[in-house]
Amino acid sequence: MRIIPAEQFNLSREVEYGTSAQNEAAREIVEAVRKEGDTALLRYTEQHDRIKLDAGKLRVTEAEIQAAYAHVDAAFLTAIRKAAANIRAFHEKQKRNSWMDLQPDGTLLGQIIRPLRRVGVYVPGGKAAYPSSVLMNVIPAQVAGVPEIVMVTPPSTGGQEGINPFILVAAAEAGVKELYRVGGAQAIAALAYGTETIEPVDKITGPGNIYVALAKRLVFGVVNIDSIAGPSEIAVLADDTANPVYVAADLLSQAEHDEMASSILVTSSKDLAEAVSQEVERQLKELPREEIARKSIESYGAILLTSSIDEGIEVINKLAPEHLEIMTKDSMELLGRIENAGAIFIGAYSSEPVGDYFAGPNHILPTNGTARFSSPVNVDDYIKKSSLIYYSKEALLQNGEHIIALARHEGLEGHARAIEVRLERELNA
Repeated sequence: MRIIPAEQFNLSREVEYGTSAQNEAAREIVEAVRKEGDTALLRYTEQHDRIKLDAGKLRVTEAEIQAAYAHVDAAFLTAIRKAAANIRAFHEKQKRNSWMDLQPDGTLLGQIIRPLRRVGVYVPGGKAAYPSSVLMNVIPAQVAGVPEIVMVTPPSTGGQEGINPFILVAAAEAGVKELYRVGGAQAIAALAYGTETIEPVDKITGPGNIYVALAKRLVFGVVNIDSIAGPSEIAVLADDTANPVYVAADLLSQAEHDEMASSILVTSSKDLAEAVSQEVERQLKELPREEIARKSIESYGAILLTSSIDEGIEVINKLAPEHLEIMTKDSMELLGRIENAGAIFIGAYSSEPVGDYFAGPNHILPTNGTARFSSPVNVDDYIKKSSLIYYSKEALLQNGEHIIALARHEGLEGHARAIEVRLERELNA
């Protein structure tokens, strides 16, 4: 793993925005599904997933979901149920309440919180299946009170209509009632515009491949989306007290996701840097997904040497990583200085997979530096807010002239007169 001075590092991944060919392909798919509905949906499923379906087979039946339980082991079932309970408990603490504030002059101001009516969640199923993503998408929506949650996930490729049984069981455990075997850009378009089989939604959440990301960008505005998810990222901020075996293992936990995943160690310790570099190479040889992880490490991995931990914090805040682990002598003391990170893991035993699967916080996180301005998926993603204004006659008489002055300053005479006619009537009554 390359070791370089921090000031020489530049992580540039414009490919996340897609090549011109990828953008055009996504646009073509989205437009076709918008115009042709199920016909295009089935055509692209056959073309990309090599599965020929009819419209009647798009929706996964309850019997199929229940049958999946026979194909998962008891250990998985226990783990997924405990994880679901942790995720639900964490997100319950994020719930907001409507509020109203009554002023002495009779003015009533407030904010009304309502859940979205219908949400679509995308669960990947390409290079790997992610049952945990089912929980991370669905549970916050349930906690928010969304009445209709529809899930889409790709079917098995090569002529098999089935969906990974672990995903189906996770969906059942999360309480999903509406599930379709469709993936890719075509699934995003179906959720956004609707087809003869799939009703449109108000918002789409969940990560996917580059075509899913580009399709989400294309339909934004027709529906809301959570984010444009890029490849996974991890940064580890460590000093010479960190265990190089742990650091290397955590870097590789993200590198194995995708050839474009980014794994970065930021440290002021040259000894740790060299030890981690050697340990990464040793552990790579033992990984079943070595080829993917090695490409990731070679292309987007690095060990950044800094002059101090203070400089390391500056580097981290510029990177704004999806996942940040802090393995230093005074990890908790540094927490307040971290401005930009999707999820922060403190200490040697808070390994990134703890958050990916089990602890409770959401693992759908901002990537590609967007932690500078965005947040993990949370209950707020599944609600909307309405402002409430009730003005009494007394309040309008008291403040009407101020409103008129502002309206006329902006050249909006109709606005001014809407207030003026009320003042004239009430003052002359």
